[in-house]
Amino acid sequence: MNSVKVAILTGAMLIGGGNSANWNANVAEVNQGHVIGNPEAETTLTEYISYTCGHCADFARQGDPVIKLAFVHSGNLKLEVRHLLRDPIDLTAAMLAHCGAESKFPLNHSAFMTSQATWLGKAQNATEGQVQRWSNPDRAAARRALANDLGFYTLMEQRGYQRGNLDRCLNDEAKAQSLVSTTMADVKRLGLTGTPSFLLNGELLQGVHSWQALEPHLTGKAAVHSGHEH
Repeated sequence: MNSVKVAILTGAMLIGGGNSANWNANVAEVNQGHVIGNPEAETTLTEYISYTCGHCADFARQGDPVIKLAFVHSGNLKLEVRHLLRDPIDLTAAMLAHCGAESKFPLNHSAFMTSQATWLGKAQNATEGQVQRWSNPDRAAARRALANDLGFYTLMEQRGYQRGNLDRCLNDEAKAQSLVSTTMADVKRLGLTGTPSFLLNGELLQGVHSWQALEPHLTGKAAVHSGHEH
């Protein structure tokens, strides 16, 4: 039996404990990150991601659905999604993912991750004129150009946003600076060296940068909390 099935079955044992609440619907923005799940959960998984990181997109497809179904849903684990910003494209995507009510973040985040191959391909094939627009000293204008050229406006409009609201989010220089400053502080404090990276109850999981590497840590925690540790 593969690790994903093991994770789902382990989570099913937890979910079957009579708790009918779906904690995935509980979202709070905390210090430029988003916490999804039961705020009183015994276990906290912190995920550091970059929207321009291919391995992060792989993790979002492989790991995030299992984590939410098998661990967050039951209320035993809360998931904190934080940013490790690497470039202006990453920052632009993060600002749009944060746009609107905090409850919108999980699906905004997923939309960017699942469509990464499409818009990152556009970035890799950018024209000289596009690169010049993206380098505009007016950083808000540069972010709007990125959003236009990479299809971010269309992606978010499909999520129900209006162009004017998206521009207001992209023009928020205080938000941009706060996201960047938070990334720099987290990298320095934790010694983060790549994405995705993970903390379990505040402890950095050294050398863990994929769902395959992370999953045994989570199923181990689940076994302990459900009384199945041997």
